[in-house]
Amino acid sequence: MNIIIPPLAIDGASISIRKFSKKGITLDVMSSQANISVGMATVLKVASRSRLNILISGGTGSGKTTLLNAMSQLIDHGERIVTIEDAAELQLQQPHIVRLETRPSNLEGDGEITMRDLVKNALRMRPDRIILGEVRGHEAVDMLQAMNTGHDGSMCTVHANKPREALTRLENMVGMAGINLPSKAVRTQIAAAIDIIVQVSRMRDGMRRVTSITEVTGMEGDVLITQELYKYEFEGEDNNGKLVGQFKSSGLRPAFAEKAEYFGLDKTLLAAV
Repeated sequence: MNIIIPPLAIDGASISIRKFSKKGITLDVMSSQANISVGMATVLKVASRSRLNILISGGTGSGKTTLLNAMSQLIDHGERIVTIEDAAELQLQQPHIVRLETRPSNLEGDGEITMRDLVKNALRMRPDRIILGEVRGHEAVDMLQAMNTGHDGSMCTVHANKPREALTRLENMVGMAGINLPSKAVRTQIAAAIDIIVQVSRMRDGMRRVTSITEVTGMEGDVLITQELYKYEFEGEDNNGKLVGQFKSSGLRPAFAEKAEYFGLDKTLLAAV
């Protein structure tokens, strides 16, 4: 809930309530609702089970948290998970969860606990996976380091309109931390940490769709190299104003196929793409 009153709200008090459904949304439900295709759902299932580090990118209200909840249901119940959020919204079902929430400063400006403080603290809890509700500042540094130091299968969300923009935003957020690293060093860390970027959008017909699944495959010189596995192609709209389009596979072999093979999921993955 967010409440803002005069004099900050010029025309009177405004109350915004974000209410989440009690019914859990899974990737199968999302594919039946045409938020994603069956093949995309399979790729995301394999990515989650194969302990890939996943970045979910999208605008406000695009369904990033909903998708994160859906993907988290595929995490093994034997794994220890630490979630870190500004406002607790995640609804994970696993038994071994430590839920952390930031704290704003008091009226005197003291007592603030930032997301970066919580990420550092989470690393002392021996987590198998760390899930950040949203990366928006210098906590990106600690999150990338966690992903690069054995916390495979971690997930986070970021505000961005395209997968490439999401990578640029991560790079900028590392710069916000005041660490003087060359751009190439930052990009090398990002390339080593992030495996998959899932782009979600709330389109003009009100439907939320996964518009792209993109792999980060490495570096070539100073440039991050990506390959798109799936994308949504807009084709028009029907008589009811609903957008018509297709979820198309690029036909490329995923770079994480070798990792999927380690978990016995390579055949399922290759059949989906």
